[in-house]
Amino acid sequence: MEILSQLWSLLGLLTVLQNILPTQLLSLLHSFYESLQDFFSPFAYFEIPEFNGYCGVDVNDLYRHVNLYLNSVNPSSSCRRLTLSRSKSSNRIAFTVAPNHTVHDTFNGHSLSWTHHLETVQDSIEEKRSFTLKLPKRHRLALLSPYLQHVTTKAEEFERVSRERRLFTNNGHGSYESGWSSVPFRHPSTFETLALEPDLKKQLMDDLKAFSEGKEFYQQIGRAWKRGYLLHGPPGSGKSSLIAAMANFLCYDVYDLELSKVSDNSELRALLIQTQNRSIIVIEDIDCSIDLTGDRLMKTRRESLVHKKSRRNDNHRGIVYNGDEDNGRVTLSGLLNFTDGLWSCCGEERVIIFTTNHMDNVDPALIRCGRMDVHVSLGTCGMHAFKALVNNYLGLDSHVSFDVVESCIRSGGALTPAQIGEILLKNRRDADVAVKAVISAMQAKILDGAEGGDHHGSCEYDDLAKTPDRSLTESPENWAGSPEKFGGKKRKEQGSNCSWERKVNFIVRLKSLTKSDSGRRGV
Repeated sequence: MEILSQLWSLLGLLTVLQNILPTQLLSLLHSFYESLQDFFSPFAYFEIPEFNGYCGVDVNDLYRHVNLYLNSVNPSSSCRRLTLSRSKSSNRIAFTVAPNHTVHDTFNGHSLSWTHHLETVQDSIEEKRSFTLKLPKRHRLALLSPYLQHVTTKAEEFERVSRERRLFTNNGHGSYESGWSSVPFRHPSTFETLALEPDLKKQLMDDLKAFSEGKEFYQQIGRAWKRGYLLHGPPGSGKSSLIAAMANFLCYDVYDLELSKVSDNSELRALLIQTQNRSIIVIEDIDCSIDLTGDRLMKTRRESLVHKKSRRNDNHRGIVYNGDEDNGRVTLSGLLNFTDGLWSCCGEERVIIFTTNHMDNVDPALIRCGRMDVHVSLGTCGMHAFKALVNNYLGLDSHVSFDVVESCIRSGGALTPAQIGEILLKNRRDADVAVKAVISAMQAKILDGAEGGDHHGSCEYDDLAKTPDRSLTESPENWAGSPEKFGGKKRKEQGSNCSWERKVNFIVRLKSLTKSDSGRRGV
């Protein structure tokens, strides 16, 4: 009780002195006390205010990084009080250290702490926020710079992963302040759910990871920090799903560039400048977007025609043909400069993706190394991809009919992921019916290939895998009526008896194969 009474007496004395002594003297005594405390304290303190300078206009980027860093380490385990918040555009709950509370951290074997301060400005509704970093005084020179760099790196990584990703498309006004419109990007495709063979999936993931972590390497070799991918394959082979999986894997925004809306090369450059770092720029169906492949032929013909007209001294018409027909449109050279020229260096950590259904129709200059570094061929599903689709749609890891499916795939009956997915989607309520429907579609494809793929009087079972890949919706009459591909209708009529004989023999072989597979499974 005596100790408490003495403390109360001391507090009362301090209160009286605070009211009697001048403000300047109290401020001087307070500064002297803090200096004395800092001299004997084994810790060093560094304050990071929310705003730079005295006016409070420029936001201190380091304060924002500290806030993000504390979110990434989840301060709920070491702080007694947190402020929780969630924005309208994100489902993530953000943490903020409550005023005058401390979060402890460790770095290189040393204990550090962050304290969040909140001060109210006198005679104002404004508040001053700041973080105070406390670390060992003896090691402050060795700890401060590496630790702040660690905080910044972790904060940027956390911001990239946690922020809401956007899907952009050009709105036809690229020369203005913003030529892009965006919506939230919430495509569910991931590499875990993607119907790809394991080797190809691993190669893509390793390549993307090496690219995202290769900033110093690209600077060292003197190349722009970008990567080009060409995805080619028939419709329904999963090109769009792969792009979405790449965006989710890297946590990048997606810019879907529609070249038909771009008026000229200047607008194309303006759109490139407006894209953000850490983004994927996609140009789908590059062979169909605009006529780029014929640019060189058109230019050659125009120059030849101008030369002829000039020889005839037809000055009036010469002016027309000498005009630059590339004005008012996107040219091949403009797109090349967009992907690999000087303008492609206006930004970092960008992935450029071209897609096409017919790789032969794409100008070779667009897809050479340095522009499209990785060529990914997508086609029909192998067995691993088929199992991934069955697991996604039906929730099955195995099925008794998987051996039959594998036999059909080896025999040339493989389907695209879109075809298999549609069949599984329609029959998802019954797994057995769904798998049997896929087998029926594969057998129908093998049968169609056996009927139209060989015209030499024999049809060996192993040769069925070499037959052309055709859509299931294509009419068989069209196959027979195509003399370029299948020998013409007349040839088919001449060998109709042989064709029916091959058909019957094939069905018998297919049934025997199915029975033998079932017998090996013990069915």
